[in-house]
Amino acid sequence: MRLIHTSLFLASALALSACKQGAEPDAAPADAATPATSAAPAADPAAPPPMTAMTAMAAPVATAQLQPTKDSTVAGTIQFHLVDGLLRASGDISGLKPNSEHGFHIHEKGDCSAPDGTSAGGHFNPGSSEHGSIEAPAHHGGDMPNIVADAQGNAHIDGPVASNVNVGKGDDFDIIGRGLIVHADPDDYKSQPTGNAGARLACAVIAKVP
Repeated sequence: MRLIHTSLFLASALALSACKQGAEPDAAPADAATPATSAAPAADPAAPPPMTAMTAMAAPVATAQLQPTKDSTVAGTIQFHLVDGLLRASGDISGLKPNSEHGFHIHEKGDCSAPDGTSAGGHFNPGSSEHGSIEAPAHHGGDMPNIVADAQGNAHIDGPVASNVNVGKGDDFDIIGRGLIVHADPDDYKSQPTGNAGARLACAVIAKVP
């Protein structure tokens, strides 16, 4: 009898051992090597936003609504911005002759009452300088680069204003309340005192943006 019981016990033990060896593990051990996941780290709410490819233009500090003079179709909107401490003019003008070039200046008076725009006076020249290119050592405070129209007679403006003028300081170099003129011909940057830029096609008064 003892031999039979011993044999049965050994058979049962062998059967249980075989079952454990063939069974699937319930879970991997905690320290088992598992493939790393690529989950992104949580965003830091205090971190600055990512840099973008383009920086938005600074808010305008002054604006001018160009209106056509008599027998002209030229009109547009120009804004003045401070970029790195310097003034720039930007905007769009329409109604020009296709593929044409034109003088573009700040004038001394914000008066567009004359049909031909002559009420705006001469170039804004608070430093009493000779007329010239804005890149030249001597130029008027109102001198700016010529504008160039495309095949449809439209011109996009994005250019510098003289470094010795300002917006809103209320001194003799302040462009607020001055005139803005588009001329019929290109400025040659040599002829005194206006660069031989011809008649006035559009006029505006420069106003401060609140």
